[in-house]
Amino acid sequence: MILKSGLMILGLSAIAYFSTCLFLFVRQTHFIFFPSRLISMTPDDLGLPYEDIELKIDTNYGTVETVHCWWIPTKFDSEKVIIDLHGNRNTIGANLNDAEQFHQMGLSVLLVEYRGYGRSTNRSPSETTVYEDVETAWDYLVNERLINPENIYIFGHSLGGAIAINLAYNHPEIAGLIIESSFTNIREMVDYKKKYWMFPIDLILTQKFDSLAKVPSLKMPILLTHGGEDELIPPTMSQALFNAAAEPKQLLIVPGAGHNNVRQVGGNQYWQTVQQFLTGYHREQGREEKASM
Repeated sequence: MILKSGLMILGLSAIAYFSTCLFLFVRQTHFIFFPSRLISMTPDDLGLPYEDIELKIDTNYGTVETVHCWWIPTKFDSEKVIIDLHGNRNTIGANLNDAEQFHQMGLSVLLVEYRGYGRSTNRSPSETTVYEDVETAWDYLVNERLINPENIYIFGHSLGGAIAINLAYNHPEIAGLIIESSFTNIREMVDYKKKYWMFPIDLILTQKFDSLAKVPSLKMPILLTHGGEDELIPPTMSQALFNAAAEPKQLLIVPGAGHNNVRQVGGNQYWQTVQQFLTGYHREQGREEKASM
């Protein structure tokens, strides 16, 4: 009786374990993406001139989905453009203050909103779909607005940093890459969080966002920034990306900054570093520095 009960418990435990593995395999995008439909701010709130853009994507199901963007043209005689990519919990409204700063530096800005977020088509996003979204935005700039790829920069925050790195990996001709508070890959993030150690992650994981594997192949200048007190993604991950990247490269760790306030805490030093990067100072040599407040 005891043996039979033990075997029954073991069997039920095995079923529960494999069921959980299957759940994680099928639903893992829901642990990475947290889409919001709320746009907290628009360019109107900052007095910025802009165009609402809706880019079309044909799906394998015969339907057409849309990627919502804001195009903020420069007020200066400049051909520089920056693609602005938000993180996994925000919509493009959350990046408007950054866009305003880029705009004041003389760049036109294209803010891209992945499908599942904001005014883009309401669907479950994945690694594949967000890559498609930014490639569509790239095609829009290059083929419709006729922007020279060598004048295009890419900025990405958090998950947006991984998406930016993939876009740069596919388009080595871009002018430069600014990555803020991002990670090496999802596999190492799983290890860092220490929540799923009992599961065969390497067999289950389909959403990889493996920036660490792509960074060594990048040919353009890269600026990595991170908060020294980031509670979500450790700054050691930006350090690892920096170590893996080729020159010219730069790393700025801002002491006291968390995951979402690097620019605010970094203040003038942060924006001076970005300005120097955008004006070509970064091409002189790779540099690593820590901001001192």
